[in-house]
Amino acid sequence: MTILNALVGHYDRLKIGGDPDVPDFGYSRERVSYGVVLSPSGEVVDIMSLLDTSGPKPRPSLRPVPRPAPDRRGLRKVSNFLWDKTAYAFGKTRDRVTTRVADAESEHAEFVKFHDRLLGATNDPGLVALRRFLHAWKPESYDTLRYADEMIDTNIVFRLDGEQAYLHERSSARRIWQEHLDRQESAVSLCLVTGEEAPSARLHPTVKGVGGAQSSGASIVSFNLDAFTSFGKDQGANAPVSERAAFAYTTALNHMLADDRHRIRIGDATTLFWAEAAADADTAVAAEDLFSLLANPPTDEAEAAKVSDKLHAIAQGRPIEDVVPEVDENTRFHVLGLAPNASRLSVRFWFEDSIGLLAHRIVQHWRDLSIEPIPWKTPPAAWRLLRQTASQSKSENISPAHGGALMRAILTGGRYPQSLFSAVISRMRADKKVTGIRAAICKACLTRDDRFRGGEEDVPVSLNREERNTAYRLGR
Repeated sequence: MTILNALVGHYDRLKIGGDPDVPDFGYSRERVSYGVVLSPSGEVVDIMSLLDTSGPKPRPSLRPVPRPAPDRRGLRKVSNFLWDKTAYAFGKTRDRVTTRVADAESEHAEFVKFHDRLLGATNDPGLVALRRFLHAWKPESYDTLRYADEMIDTNIVFRLDGEQAYLHERSSARRIWQEHLDRQESAVSLCLVTGEEAPSARLHPTVKGVGGAQSSGASIVSFNLDAFTSFGKDQGANAPVSERAAFAYTTALNHMLADDRHRIRIGDATTLFWAEAAADADTAVAAEDLFSLLANPPTDEAEAAKVSDKLHAIAQGRPIEDVVPEVDENTRFHVLGLAPNASRLSVRFWFEDSIGLLAHRIVQHWRDLSIEPIPWKTPPAAWRLLRQTASQSKSENISPAHGGALMRAILTGGRYPQSLFSAVISRMRADKKVTGIRAAICKACLTRDDRFRGGEEDVPVSLNREERNTAYRLGR
């Protein structure tokens, strides 16, 4: 199964399960900061803060809105439907040089033009109020608005005074948006992901949330240079993917990237994982929770104490169904590592197998690391091992080559990368410090090398005072 095919399947499972955080086709979850309340005549009645205040600092809330146009705004002015930044909605932005509030006439004109075209025939009171607002609004009045300074360059939505639903949530607005999407001209081709004849996506939606990538989003599939064209085809026509499949795979990625339960950071790669169990959503969730526990055991003492018995039982080789009865060992599982690469995303690694086999290989990895005395309370996650190879033990100093190679060894049961062994030795020489974890990494590398050479004896995990071998005693 390909990466995109697996992601489309994951999106479908989420929709079947009724996940409220997964938007319908044509919509996306975007960061929204303020809501503009309009009177029926189109006057601004109030500005409401929609910031999420649950964390230490207020931040924009994620809300499902009509998806932004796939065209990048660096190339031309493109308006969103019923929501946008203040440059488009109010005609005001902050100058990057002077940091003062400045006019954005062309952006606002595009916003007005776009909504006139889509809303010209509607009688919906809320949508009529928005058109009246756009034709009466004067950008010089922006300073009189509540939250004027805080709101600049943030995303805003609209609603009619006296109602709770926002304009983009109204049934008439959803119908107009769907009709607009249906009218978009797009060549019909055989989708390489689903195998169906359908309109192809010229540009794919961006993926947001990969560590180190552009905050505005990056692409996992793109063709933006003449060298990428073939037989006169440009952009997405080079590798046809339907509009729906492109929407589904990017939505699935963005959903997991926004959820700490589905992602961990390993080296420079943001690692995503998900189960494939359409018939039983609970089984899929249980498998995902198990993999998260195995791949990223807690370091906090209180959290570690809660799961220590379970981790110990799994590490001792007890069957998964005995330790976690709700997990089906045959559940198909996927692991994807994405790393930033300019405006694109690189695939660092991609694995698919049953959760039972993946769990078995992670446990084997723990056994290869085992050493006495044990230098950890819970088995170390891959990122903790990789930090031992970096100067000052900082994550940003980890070599990009190590993360993918280490995960490949862990999840396939193959040899550890020789570069990992060399890097740990170099760090011990440079720091003049041999820690328990560094010694465990060296022992694990030697253990696997010996196993693949056909060695019959296990590498010892502690000092053997009874060993009579001359070389061993001289080594002591």
